[in-house]
Amino acid sequence: MNKNVRALAAKCCFSVVDKGRSLGDELPALQEKVDGKDKALLQEICYGVLRYLPELEHYTRQLIAKPLTGKQRVAHFLILVGIYQLKYMRIPDHAAVAETVNGAKPLKQFHLKNLINGVLRNFQRQSSPVLNNAPDAITFNHPSWFIKKIQAGYPEQWQQILHANMEKPPMWLRINQQKQTVENYLARLSDLDITVQHVDKYSDAVCLSSPVDVNKLPGFFDGDVSIQDGAAQQAAVLLSAQEQDNILDCCAAPGGKTCHILEISPKPIDVTAIDIDQVRLDRVTENLTRLSLKAKTLAGDASKSDWWDGKLFDRILLDVPCSGTGVIRRHPDIKWLRKAADIDKLTILQQQILKNVWSLLKPGGTLLYATCSILPEENREQIQTFIDTNEDAQLQPIEQTTQDIGWQILPNEQAMDGFYYAKLKKNNNT
Repeated sequence: MNKNVRALAAKCCFSVVDKGRSLGDELPALQEKVDGKDKALLQEICYGVLRYLPELEHYTRQLIAKPLTGKQRVAHFLILVGIYQLKYMRIPDHAAVAETVNGAKPLKQFHLKNLINGVLRNFQRQSSPVLNNAPDAITFNHPSWFIKKIQAGYPEQWQQILHANMEKPPMWLRINQQKQTVENYLARLSDLDITVQHVDKYSDAVCLSSPVDVNKLPGFFDGDVSIQDGAAQQAAVLLSAQEQDNILDCCAAPGGKTCHILEISPKPIDVTAIDIDQVRLDRVTENLTRLSLKAKTLAGDASKSDWWDGKLFDRILLDVPCSGTGVIRRHPDIKWLRKAADIDKLTILQQQILKNVWSLLKPGGTLLYATCSILPEENREQIQTFIDTNEDAQLQPIEQTTQDIGWQILPNEQAMDGFYYAKLKKNNNT
């Protein structure tokens, strides 16, 4: 079994950056190859390299005469792994260098062992490397196209947003209020010396002072609590389901919002959760089962209606496919997997889905539009266009904000992920 953590980290980052694979898919499989604390170390290194990729590439270019390509390309990522440890981790330098160099053998790059050692030793000698007059992409560790979009959309806040994306995210809990009150669960956490940073006054979402392993959360496997960011927990509150409602959760996987709707809504309600991906839809079922909740799950394309039984919905939660640019701090691979050309395609798909799903809503019904994006074209511009072209769509106020078109939450605002909500009512008189 390959247990060299640095080799596995290099392999993971190579798969993400060069092969376009998702970190969420690659990392768990590699973590199965290591034991205990090394799982966390592997995650820390992979996330760190992907967070600081442009900066690490910048240093490497200065220290290596000829780029490593082809079959040697994975060794390039091993060097990035080494530099990340030396600059950003508390591992003793000698251990970081030795273990990284040893990673060359399981990667079948043993012939590059001396080169890797030399590059890392040279970086070590720089003591405090600086980024003199480096381009913004290197200074801020984001792709140039994304920086330009954020500068255009948030001219006063763009640096703050980019810095927030580089931070490690907090851990948020959603207390299953069908099983206990928030106060009771906070007492259970206190008994275990798990401290809480704050509780959101609108959703009762609980933000921990520092993350803990789910195995240490009281009642997790009994469905007493779930892991869900504070921003995502606003969805069920804003939807505000009423007794007897027929509800659609559209693009529902992995099911956190579906479960939250059921946890806090009066009974009885009917909830249908659809997602285009059956594998991801299976996770909705798993979450429902763990929490002892019931909803109808269907594999279906939200831009079409061939899955629909013809019964109009009272309320619809529409969490559309989006760029994911609000959750980069949780998923740093988004910076390198997402391309500028993707945004126009996504906005067109969002328009198609919104138009189709709107037709499934009862007159007088409510649709809550949601994204985990911070790009205006996916959010407030999308909603403004929809209102302008649909006379029966009326924008509803959101108590949590004074913004004019929906509620844009920026990364790390109130410790939450970047998220957007807009609440639309379908007028009766059309």
